[in-house]
Amino acid sequence: MGGLGALLFLLGGLGALAHICDITEVDSTLVERLGQRLLPWMDRLSPEQLNPSIYVGLRLSSLQAGAKEAHYLHSLKLSYQQSLLSNDNSDSEAKPSMGRLALYLLALRANCEVVGGRKGDRLVSQLKRFLEDEKRAIGHNHKGHPHTSYYQYGLGILALCVHQKRVHDSVVGKLLYAVEHEQLLQQGHLSVDTVAMAGLAFSCLELSNFNPNQRNRITQALRRVREEILKAQTPEGHFGNVYSTPLALQLLMASLRPTVEMGTACLKAKASLLASLQHKAFQNPLVISQLLPILNQKSYVDLISPDCQAPRALLEPATETPSQTQVPEFIHVTLKVSSISPSYRHSVSVPAGSSLEDVLKKAQENGRFRYGTQASLSGPYLTSVMGKTAEAREFWQLLRAPDTPLLQGIADYRPRDGETIELRLVGW
Repeated sequence: MGGLGALLFLLGGLGALAHICDITEVDSTLVERLGQRLLPWMDRLSPEQLNPSIYVGLRLSSLQAGAKEAHYLHSLKLSYQQSLLSNDNSDSEAKPSMGRLALYLLALRANCEVVGGRKGDRLVSQLKRFLEDEKRAIGHNHKGHPHTSYYQYGLGILALCVHQKRVHDSVVGKLLYAVEHEQLLQQGHLSVDTVAMAGLAFSCLELSNFNPNQRNRITQALRRVREEILKAQTPEGHFGNVYSTPLALQLLMASLRPTVEMGTACLKAKASLLASLQHKAFQNPLVISQLLPILNQKSYVDLISPDCQAPRALLEPATETPSQTQVPEFIHVTLKVSSISPSYRHSVSVPAGSSLEDVLKKAQENGRFRYGTQASLSGPYLTSVMGKTAEAREFWQLLRAPDTPLLQGIADYRPRDGETIELRLVGW
């Protein structure tokens, strides 16, 4: 028996290979704890903190939040319909972004709703206008860039597709071109999140056959996306990094053409993902909401025909174990900003276990350090430092000295004693 035959035999033949990227055996306690981390976020009902991704993640998971879940969807509907369907167009900043609107449409589909009628048609029209604006920004010669990102562009196409709303060939064509010409980059490196989201959009389009004139290009783009994700696998098994792996696995799980190479990569990715789960690596609500579906063998593509009658275990709030009162240990973290003149460098003392956001707050209390943030679905996003605001196609990058980019945001990263954290203004 040759090497290929031996591997197929070990995988149980082609039937097993079709589901090789599914994660089927996970400690239910670990999954429950993961879901419990979303419950406090469901109590945050202000418009800027409402996160449709949380609802989508739960509906595609093996867990449910009962009445809290229903109330959360009701709050989403009130907020999004009031902001989008208002006749007052003067406060455009109050309207949700393209990405948030797309996730809201996914949330409605996760509840087995298909948008229609006057209100639904206006939601769809607004999302299509967003995509048309982005298409114009990219330009007919493809030399421009989306106002938001190709991630949001792909998410918008996916949201319309699962609602059986056709997207014009010219809009889909921009995403196809970006994949074909390797434009889904961030600082010169492949953005696994963006490529995976584009692939999920293509997977839905391929299944729905809404763009028959582009079917061959879509199929080829899907093949290319899968190849790029497999090439991005690290020695540890992650696709890109631990936080981009859930979305990458969603795409690979949705594949209609699994290969032995894909199966081998998925086995390695599943092992690394489960190890990260054991070590409580996942705290961010957006990442958790992308992870929960794959632990239930689901992806966003399943929203084409969601199963709203599937049994789901009821989540109960986590019980806190009483801790003995003790004097907190303090650590020292150095903040460094070289992108301004004069440069800034200062050591800050904070309790052990503090987030980077706590460090920034402490530095602002004690000296000339100033910073600004903007709410996002992943938590607060750093927008300005020492009065310097990131302009278009710029952002404040977080690095651990000497030059290691942080994979988490300011609310999630926990610095260690003696670390130096640099805030660096970079272009993309």
